Amino acid sequence: MDIFDPSIFPILTADGLTNGAVYALLSLALVLVFAVTRVIFVPQGEFVMFGALTLAALQQGKVPGTLNFVLALLLIATVLNVVRALRAGDGRAAGLSVLWAALGGGALWGVTHALAGAGTPLWVQVLLTLLLVVPQGPLLYRVVFEPLRNATVLVLLIASVALHLALTGLGLAFFGAEGSRTPAFAQGNAQIGGVTLSLQSLLVIGVSALLMLGLALFFGRTLAGKALRATAVNRLGARLVGIRPEAAGALAFTLAALIGTLSGLLIGPSIAIGYDSGFLIGLKGFVGAIIGGLVSFPAAAVGALLVGLIESYASFSLSQWKEVIVFTLILPVLLWRSLSTRHHDEEEE
Repeated sequence: MDIFDPSIFPILTADGLTNGAVYALLSLALVLVFAVTRVIFVPQGEFVMFGALTLAALQQGKVPGTLNFVLALLLIATVLNVVRALRAGDGRAAGLSVLWAALGGGALWGVTHALAGAGTPLWVQVLLTLLLVVPQGPLLYRVVFEPLRNATVLVLLIASVALHLALTGLGLAFFGAEGSRTPAFAQGNAQIGGVTLSLQSLLVIGVSALLMLGLALFFGRTLAGKALRATAVNRLGARLVGIRPEAAGALAFTLAALIGTLSGLLIGPSIAIGYDSGFLIGLKGFVGAIIGGLVSFPAAAVGALLVGLIESYASFSLSQWKEVIVFTLILPVLLWRSLSTRHHDEEEE
């Protein structure tokens, strides 16, 4: 059957837009993290995996392993904060750090054990999933990348790859080798222009569009968003006007974790997510980010949508080659970027 058959082409296009919307969110997160911290954040897809599998565990009435992971990260981050405060002679800051960590960790442990049982409403499980996975973003930044903030991009990339491998292993330990699929947030179908689309696909596209709009408003209208943009444009200049790079990095990783977790919740009903699924999903977002040169949010979003469409068309006519076709896209883009972009010495502080 021809790919351009009127009965097939709109369905493939809708499927491509649905997946492309998720890839677009991930590409925006990758561009944000790189622009603010210079970290090519390879484990972005692991937030997708943790989000989907944490919700799946909660729906089975289990306490997800991500609880122990976030508590361990909180403990390590608190130790680092206490050591830094004591070296600066600020005992009060060290005490407050321990107090807030104890209160936050205890509250998270109590809430998770209280709500992890079967029968908890889906929206509560979604909120609990966000509580368990999103804090991992700033905590991973504090533990892994903040101590390396003055390192070269290559060193940061090596740390990023190592973190990806560690998180994949933790995913296997927490959730096992079997993949899981979460139930759809919306049941049924809708007819649009003669094409039948599932309400779940429409929900994914709609929520993704709202998130992108929210990010645009955040960066354009809020002081924190403008601080992130300033840091992305010129880290040294941002520091000179009082923007702390550590706070900007933590905020960028928080947004990246939020976007990754929401992407996992959205895509979880469509495909079975396993402990090793995050890398491939994140890599497709990375292709979009590369198309945007790791600097342009609109170009990255458009590139990611293109990746989704090509993947959908290729899966119909050349399913065994679809991954090859998608990732081969990156080669001409890199060549074009290499020839058209002026090279600068690595900036820094």
